[in-house]
Amino acid sequence: MDPVDDLFEFLRFPSISADSQFKSSVDDCADWLLARMQRAGLQGQKYATPGNPIVVARNERRLGRKTVLIYGHYDVQPPDPMELWESPPFEPVIKADKVIARGSTDNKGQILAHILGVESALKERGDLPVNLILLVEGEEEIGSPNLESFLKEHNVDWNADVVAISDTGMVGPGIPTFTYGLRGILCLEIRLRGPVADLHSGIFGGSVANPATILCRIVAQLHDGSGRIAIPGFYDRVLPLEQWERDLWTKLPFTEKSWLATTGSPRISGEKGYTFLEQVWARPTAEVNGIGSGYQGEGPKTIVPARATAKLSFRLVPDQDPSELKPRVEEFLKRQCPDSVEMKIIPQHSGKAYLVKPDSTFGKAAQKALVDTFGKPVAFIREGGSVPITQSFKDILGIDTLLLGLALPDCKAHSPNENFALANFHAGIRLNRKLLEQIAATG
Repeated sequence: MDPVDDLFEFLRFPSISADSQFKSSVDDCADWLLARMQRAGLQGQKYATPGNPIVVARNERRLGRKTVLIYGHYDVQPPDPMELWESPPFEPVIKADKVIARGSTDNKGQILAHILGVESALKERGDLPVNLILLVEGEEEIGSPNLESFLKEHNVDWNADVVAISDTGMVGPGIPTFTYGLRGILCLEIRLRGPVADLHSGIFGGSVANPATILCRIVAQLHDGSGRIAIPGFYDRVLPLEQWERDLWTKLPFTEKSWLATTGSPRISGEKGYTFLEQVWARPTAEVNGIGSGYQGEGPKTIVPARATAKLSFRLVPDQDPSELKPRVEEFLKRQCPDSVEMKIIPQHSGKAYLVKPDSTFGKAAQKALVDTFGKPVAFIREGGSVPITQSFKDILGIDTLLLGLALPDCKAHSPNENFALANFHAGIRLNRKLLEQIAATG
């Protein structure tokens, strides 16, 4: 079977973890994944959790070999807004040598490349040079709420030397990229309630508080005039950027012009005093991910809305701790809220930032695999995104994670028209084989 056919099958499952109406599709996707791992020649098992299943597969374990844990996820982001997709999000198509579909880059294409790399090695050689554990979960996009407890419950099963993840990016086409840092995350939702129901704005407007107006005022207070987060103590534990990092980043093929071309934004914005790469890789942020209130249909409807909501996410950097920042954020939001409305804050997922030394033994092995795969020098980056489980692997299992991403800057992960370059899909298959060989060679 053509590898791309496998990818198309995988992508057709609307495995959206954030929306419970897709639960059956998530389960079906896990079943497909388990069968595909078994067909690749691995021993697989599906584990139930309080949420979505976790699929685990292994080869035959042998003494004296390194053990590699490869992690990925089969759940995807919601496809909204649907009207901006050029083709249906769960009907993959190829355009300009890219597969366009929800999950193509994040993370189905990248994790499937690893599975297919393992399959090709097993077919060719009958074995792998390492002991392998493949762990693919269905809740990464909602913060992996059940994975940490699963790791603890089955701790004896994860006796590995290192973790490898392809869920990060490349700085450009054909440029092998080693990600040595990720931001953490803290998410929550604000809910404001004013009147018990929407009111006529002519009869009642001016005499009762408008939750939408108040919510806008609260959100506007998150930043000061220089783009810094205005929450007291938010920057107390921000690890400063080191000079060697700045020196490496100046050599990367990024310019403000290319950055803006990828985003479609008219100009660079954000915290003053930092370059755009420093803003997204080494500085914390506060973002409004969604905001809603009142009438959204065509034409006017003159009301004072009863409710207003906003979804917020805070990207964190080393050494910030989401458990320490959460009460500070909540206290700040409550202070901004007048008693003319009721505020409720709904905590959501969180995770710590991750930072690893690039020059470790396994780090050098991964870099050799990247060079062998792409034939070019390695670019070293941090990333603005979050894979919270990386720090959990460190805390629970005591092992580092190698972040070997295959996503291009214009892959539109989490956006309409998400895409994955076919060249990177096939390169990922080769990278898996090179990576396992290089790790085995570390002795």
